[in-house]
Amino acid sequence: MTIVTKPHLLCIEDDADTCELLVEVLTGDGFNVSAVQSGLAGLSALESKPDLVLCDIDLPDVSGFEVLERIRAGSLLSLGVPFIFLTAFSQRTHQIHARQLGCDDYVTKPIDFELLTAIIRHRLSAVAERKADNTELKLTDRELEALTWVARGKSSADIAVILGISERTVNFHMDNAMRKAGVSTRVQAAVKCAMLGLIAP
Repeated sequence: MTIVTKPHLLCIEDDADTCELLVEVLTGDGFNVSAVQSGLAGLSALESKPDLVLCDIDLPDVSGFEVLERIRAGSLLSLGVPFIFLTAFSQRTHQIHARQLGCDDYVTKPIDFELLTAIIRHRLSAVAERKADNTELKLTDRELEALTWVARGKSSADIAVILGISERTVNFHMDNAMRKAGVSTRVQAAVKCAMLGLIAP
């Protein structure tokens, strides 16, 4: 018998009523939901390795923006785990800032639960598809490390210094990565790996 594991959602929401409603509705929609009511508690809750994070922006200790900044700076979420802002702030400036920080979606309150559930399912489905693709592309840690620096605009000489290896060795890893990825340039290899969630530029 196959055991189906429910996707684990982490909700970071300071309003108690909204928090309770999120848990109730999303649990009813087939998700395993945990909720915390502050940004710092949310950062600690990442240890539970959620499959998706819903986060308010206006929180009592650190803002949702700072939560996402810390996540990206410290790689606190596994690559590809969706992060969705759920907020009353509908201003364009807030939405632009959220996108610049790397959020996956921006949903405004009052909550349209049918829309929210559709967005969550879409994001989780995309993650599942990327994981399936990942099984077809196997790169070594050193190849992924080198491609990460390519994605950040570094030359082979720069990467050699950063990784403490020779430029010739860097080029060897690049050639292997391009061959495995089925592309003709290192930039194409880096882009493909980034899209698959194998590297975080």
